[in-house]
Amino acid sequence: MRSALPAWPAAALAALALAVPLAGTFPVAASRALPAPESAPQPRQPDPRERHLANIRMLTDGGENAEAYFSFDGRRLIYQATKPGSGCDQIYTMNVDGSDQRLVSTGKGRTTCAFFYPDGQSIVYGSTHLASPECPPKPGFERGYVWPIYAGYDIFRARADGSGLERLTSTPGYDAEATIGPDGRIVFTSVRDGDMELYSMNGDGSDVRRLTRRPGPDGGAFFSADGRSIVFRGRTLTKGPELEDYRSLLKAELWRPTALEVFVMNRDGSGLRQVTSLGAASFAPYFHPDGRRIIFSSNRDDPRGRNFDLYLIGIDGQGLERVTYDATFDGFPMFSPDGKRLVFASNRWSAREGDTNVFIADWVE
Repeated sequence: MRSALPAWPAAALAALALAVPLAGTFPVAASRALPAPESAPQPRQPDPRERHLANIRMLTDGGENAEAYFSFDGRRLIYQATKPGSGCDQIYTMNVDGSDQRLVSTGKGRTTCAFFYPDGQSIVYGSTHLASPECPPKPGFERGYVWPIYAGYDIFRARADGSGLERLTSTPGYDAEATIGPDGRIVFTSVRDGDMELYSMNGDGSDVRRLTRRPGPDGGAFFSADGRSIVFRGRTLTKGPELEDYRSLLKAELWRPTALEVFVMNRDGSGLRQVTSLGAASFAPYFHPDGRRIIFSSNRDDPRGRNFDLYLIGIDGQGLERVTYDATFDGFPMFSPDGKRLVFASNRWSAREGDTNVFIADWVE
């Protein structure tokens, strides 16, 4: 999945192909509303250095909440969260003011990376619930700091209330990190061919096409507003110990976080070019609606590499600008379709250490 709490994102979790027909339908109950969240802490005095952000509001309160993405009409958000007392991440929706929070995934297994279809009537997300209804176990530390690549992730489509669940992928290997373009085309990450690569497919799971072909962890992709370009995070690995370690871990369903950069390419995978060269863990990039700028999260300004902030950069790699300055994690940014608001995840203002919440702010040019 793209999410990473409290440190940074696990960009890959692998899937186990099961003997279930492609696009098979599963009986899943419709969404259910959650109790209203507790009163959020009062906002702190705005940091004058965060000049692009005004009227910052905290939309969730407690647990680990991240990867909140706007519907195409800008009225709803879909996000993943491990709520207090729950086992692991599930998918929820809410209004952009934080009201009407609803569970829309099965409540089983672990889920990740949800997105609305353009018509707002359907959603897509990754889930391990077919492999097991339990939360998959966390890896040990025998091989150092690694992220799990769980056997069990596949991509599913459902109605916006969570009912009518359909399986879209069923190949061996990780299938997740699905997002959708304005024409309904899905881009996602898969290890079906032995490496973390980007693929696209129709909204019903048909016409799968491979987009990237290089060793390394490519993933976390999003379409531009016009659907012509794709932005993603990745790292090109060449022959040597790092590539050998990467491939060895991948076979063990693990991945070791390392430096990542931001890349863009055409929607068919052509015209690949690197945007950042920061030598840091830069991830979760998203296009500004104008198509000329990209916002992303990076730890480039923390010598210890622990704190992440948001940055803005031109698609030509010029004009890097820091957006957030909080002493805690800021990540997973997304502009509203009209570019007037920014939603992101942060540890700021948390009532409990380690909590990550969804925030929304007015965007100031």
